[in-house]
Amino acid sequence: MAKKLALNVLYNIGIFICLVLIYTGFEKKHYEYIAGAVFIGAVLVVLKIRLMKEVRNMQNKP
Repeated sequence: MAKKLALNVLYNIGIFICLVLIYTGFEKKHYEYIAGAVFIGAVLVVLKIRLMKEVRNMQNKP
């Protein structure tokens, strides 16, 4: 369970970094940064949702 907690924290940090990179890309008009950050952020969000479902299913099983 500790591994899943650490993975969740890493996903949160990655999503935050992607959001900062998107904001910076808009300010400096670097659209390639925005495209990359959106793609990586979307992958991280999907992985985080899968992890949350897995943890929820582990807690429901006796």
